[in-house]
Amino acid sequence: MQKSQRVQAQKQLLDWYEIHGRKDLPWRDASDVYHVYVSEVMLQQTQVKRVLEEYYFQFLEKFPSFLALAQAPLEEVFGMWSGLGYYRRAKNLHESAKLCVDAFPRDLKSLQKLPGIGRYTASAICSFGYHQSVSVVDTNIARVLARFFGEEDAKEAHLWELADEFLNSSNPTSHNLALMDLGAMVCLPKNPACEKCPFVASCQGSSEPDKYYKTQKKNYENKKLHFGICERNGKIAMNRSGEGMYKDMLELPNIASTCQEENLLGTFPHAVTKYRLEVNIYKVDFIAEDVLWIALDSLHGAGISSMTKKALKLYNSVKPKLCSRN
Repeated sequence: MQKSQRVQAQKQLLDWYEIHGRKDLPWRDASDVYHVYVSEVMLQQTQVKRVLEEYYFQFLEKFPSFLALAQAPLEEVFGMWSGLGYYRRAKNLHESAKLCVDAFPRDLKSLQKLPGIGRYTASAICSFGYHQSVSVVDTNIARVLARFFGEEDAKEAHLWELADEFLNSSNPTSHNLALMDLGAMVCLPKNPACEKCPFVASCQGSSEPDKYYKTQKKNYENKKLHFGICERNGKIAMNRSGEGMYKDMLELPNIASTCQEENLLGTFPHAVTKYRLEVNIYKVDFIAEDVLWIALDSLHGAGISSMTKKALKLYNSVKPKLCSRN
């Protein structure tokens, strides 16, 4: 791309962003890099609307700084993250805070040494938090670049090269945010609104957008899970998960080997990463394994997954019937 074409495209992009960009998102106006960091971690695998309405402000109110987060027990962090999913993110955030109480890294290389921070998150922090002249490539930006430059089956490394080439060094933060919004709002995976795109006249992929972005068909694995609910004196039996995505979190005891059909309370579907789950919940009067007894009224702020929340909701819905039988 010639310099004159690049400059013109950069201007068109920023003009579009000035009118249509999501500049009202609170983390885009944050002066504290900690706020930017929290938002970036939350936005991984989670929709903007959900982060904004249910988690971002609440989390910052509870943990307003690296120091506050570092000093908090992991259980409290999980409690504020409860229902957001991908709990490894919360643990990495907590561990990073403990490593960075005195100073948070300001360069790509140092940031990527922290747990859970890869190239994208490090670049986003440098661009959006420190306003450095660093390109950013997420899924939305990758799609815009592939179509704009007409790159079919472009590798990730090449897309980063294109991002570096196209970066507006005079206004890198707004440039990156504009590309991100363009991908999220106009240059969609399916049925892109090309007529609304500032690049419509110069985009090499506008005539065949699907050619330059192919959605990958996901293969899901179906699994059945069986959990038991045992309540005594207002407390419920829970385990502390020792592995997997729910490591260190509270979960109901797995009773797959001992469950009895007549004790089934109900079943619900649940989707997580590559799994499509059928979750079966049973009422049990005895738990043989060593468990933690947690007060039911304290589970609201505890570190439990959305799957466990669904299970408890199911239990509470049938509990009156169970009580009437006794």
